[in-house]
Order: sequence, then structure tokens, then C-alpha cells
Amino acid sequence: MQKKLVRDLMSVGVPTCKTTTNIVDIARFILDHNVEEMVVLGEEGEGVGIVGYEELVSVYEQENVEALIAEDVMREGVPELPADITLALATKMMQDQDIRVAYMTHNSAGIIYPAAFISYKHILRHLAARDESELKDLGLAAERKSPIETFLARRDEARRKAGLG
Repeated sequence: MQKKLVRDLMSVGVPTCKTTTNIVDIARFILDHNVEEMVVLGEEGEGVGIVGYEELVSVYEQENVEALIAEDVMREGVPELPADITLALATKMMQDQDIRVAYMTHNSAGIIYPAAFISYKHILRHLAARDESELKDLGLAAERKSPIETFLARRDEARRKAGLG
């Protein structure tokens, strides 16, 4: 198996929510998009915490659970890994930190925000891949839609859901 770096398998773009996002909406997003967790963003767009399966399940039986927001349940901090380390080192570091997802950040105008992530699922996909074509949607070299294509697709989906065509 060819040695790969984190940047070769990471997903660019990170599922995020605001500190005020209702946890029921977070649970729906996680299930609908088949992700393990979301990064909670502060007022400046910086990552301030994580909400995932662990955090949501831990409050399941709490009274008025439907009223809870991300800030109430999030694990503080955003676990980071550099993009230029080997997957072998990344997996060891993730195991040592007891995390299933790690993030690569970007600094823009002094605001550090999560820009990409790698998870156990990425590593298992690499392990199970029959050839490189099965991984073409991952890493820096992955084919991506332009920002305008992404906007148009989201707009059209919102219109479809609203019954506007």
C-alpha cells in the first residue's frame, strides 16, 4: 500500500454550525449527511468546539433535550493535525488523543477556522480501496465544484424543497 499523507485523503470543507444551533437540527444533519460530528463556530467563524455522536447521546435522556443548543453540549476545542504528516502518524495521533476526526485549519485575517478534516472513515476507505479511483473524491487533488456551482446547487435544492420548481 502506497504511503499517503493526510492531505491526500482529507475532505476539504467542514460541517459546521453556530453555537446557537439546536441539537435536534445537528442530529438530523449528522444523520442526513453521514458525518460523525460538526464543528461549532464562534462569532468570528473560528472553531470553538465539536458536537458529535458522543455529545448528543450523552444528553439523550436529559429533560427538555429539544431545547438544548450546540453551546450546551459541545466538547470544547477542535482537534487538529497537520496536512503534511503520514496517515500512519495521523492514525497513531488520533488514537492517542482518543478522537475519530481531526481537522486542518486555515488562518484568514487572523481568524483560524477549520478548512478540512480526516476521519477513521477516510482511513478505512484507503485500506479497503481496490484502486486509486475509489479515492478520487478525497484529498487536495479531488474534483470539486466551483463556489458558484455550489451556490447554484444549494439554491436549486432549497427551491425544490420549498416546492418552487
